[in-house]
Amino acid sequence: MAFTFGGTDLGALAGFFGGPDRKRKAFDGQTDGNDSDSLSEMDPEDGLGDISCYESPSSLPPEPEWGNVEYKLKLMNPTRYRFEHLVTQMKWRLREGQGEAIYEIGVQDCGRIKGLTAQEMRGSLETLQRMADKLGATVSVLRERSVDAGEGNYRKTAEILVRKIPDDQVLIELRVAVLGNADVGKSTVLGVLTQGELDNGRGGARLFRHLHEIQSGRTSSISHEIMGFSDKGSVVNYLHCRTAEEIVASASKLITFIDLAGHRKYMRTTICGLTGYSPHYAMLVVGANTGLAGTTKEHLGLALALEVPIMVVVTKVDRTTPSVLSQTLESLESVLKSTANLLPIRISDEDDVITARANQEHENCVPIFCVSNVTGAGLDLLTKFLYVLPPRVSNKERELLEQEAVHFQVDEMWDIPDVGSVVGGLLKTGVVTEHMELALGPTENGSFVPVRIESIHRNRTVCRSVRASQSASLALSSRSNPDLLSRIRKGMVLLPLTAIAENISGSLYFQASITLIRHPEGAITQGFCTTVHIGNVCQRAKVVGIFLGNQGLRTNEKTAVLFRFCRAPEYIQRGAQVFFFSAGIEGIGEVTHLFPLLSPSSSSDEEAP
Repeated sequence: MAFTFGGTDLGALAGFFGGPDRKRKAFDGQTDGNDSDSLSEMDPEDGLGDISCYESPSSLPPEPEWGNVEYKLKLMNPTRYRFEHLVTQMKWRLREGQGEAIYEIGVQDCGRIKGLTAQEMRGSLETLQRMADKLGATVSVLRERSVDAGEGNYRKTAEILVRKIPDDQVLIELRVAVLGNADVGKSTVLGVLTQGELDNGRGGARLFRHLHEIQSGRTSSISHEIMGFSDKGSVVNYLHCRTAEEIVASASKLITFIDLAGHRKYMRTTICGLTGYSPHYAMLVVGANTGLAGTTKEHLGLALALEVPIMVVVTKVDRTTPSVLSQTLESLESVLKSTANLLPIRISDEDDVITARANQEHENCVPIFCVSNVTGAGLDLLTKFLYVLPPRVSNKERELLEQEAVHFQVDEMWDIPDVGSVVGGLLKTGVVTEHMELALGPTENGSFVPVRIESIHRNRTVCRSVRASQSASLALSSRSNPDLLSRIRKGMVLLPLTAIAENISGSLYFQASITLIRHPEGAITQGFCTTVHIGNVCQRAKVVGIFLGNQGLRTNEKTAVLFRFCRAPEYIQRGAQVFFFSAGIEGIGEVTHLFPLLSPSSSSDEEAP
């Protein structure tokens, strides 16, 4: 895939961002070539050896061997043994999808769409409902289609969403970063979605955190807004609930929107939100009347470089003439196709929504929604898409992350009366429980100190534990270093208590393989200072060495660069992505070497120069 970043082709950087390893499904040593009850019911054309079924224009891709999508030709009157097998299979698919599974009824394993009679479809849906009831799951029909069977006869296919909240979760959660240029309606569309009331045409639905944001009408900070969905797909927001706690209690799926700044002045804040909060999806908001103006392309490039799937929301269609709207859409589609090798799809009905959902991750599909925050046009389709969006981390991947050592990154800090110091952030790996002893750092000298987790809050409700890939707020205490809590800063991390005994420390120096994307004057040289973004770390750093001769690093060149943090050591990891922006100078790369201030008991990293 060719990426764009600040208007420059980043195809050469694709090697930095490898895709997930493919996995194979192993299920009881069985394959499910036909879903009828016995071999006597099998259609001769149902076999996987029929090559023509892959070439049929009326077909889906072959059933994936892993993931949460299952094809079923029909589920008519299964025997008891067969029914238990199907229930176990559904349980496996739900685990793969972290509580969500998609069933394609009337489709062979090879992807050929055959369809069912009305009686067969009714019986198959009844069996599917029984399977879901056995697991305590819910079933909702996403769409039905008619298939021409010839001679004026038609058969039906159905796409079904099966949802069951995993036993170790309260609900299914997704994080969506909201990007786009200033004044395109990002905060307004979030206000309409989360508050449940349309805008008055003068920005009355906008959501802001600070007085200066209200006065200027521009977001300058990172804010979080939530909306939920019930088991049946009904929206749960502040129109129906008075508090966030009620929304969390009423929802089976929760969307957390990360509202980011659009003005170029606040680009650093936007990058911090993208790199620090690890969103599952990105919503790029484009004004129908302004098109790809301002920071739109930079935001698109950031999301692509971080490999975050994108949806596009075109706002203000009620204030734009059809010709201008058409011009904006054509320009947007051209950029997505030519510079990013993506497949844009204009969403006009619910069938498009389901198609985009199915193809987004595997086919690089980018759905485009045209909405009005004043009339409400298109908002129902956007809401439907958010409802069917799948979790991006499989159950297997999540379990592997939970088995790793604790790594909690600190993104926010509060001093709450009668509670004390509270940190908020994302747990990258491991599991954190109430009253656990952890190591907080790095401090000014690069070391870590012991702290205790007094309480945990998630989605503004008390809980006993937080697992990998989840956000949470942790109340901390430290008996040995009570003054440390007043010096907590963004970019710190919580690690296992053993990090202290192992002399794990922060690094003041680090080396990275850097590609210079843009420089108005041609090159950066030794002594250049810029703000670097590495995960949740955001700090100024100075270039102390460039391994490319005396000419410096020029645009589109790649080389090893040695940096030194200007303020304090940071805990970063090899392989982490590095971004920097400064006065029109843009660079991207990957951390290759670390130089810890202390000598770890088991580490091959070099000592500080």
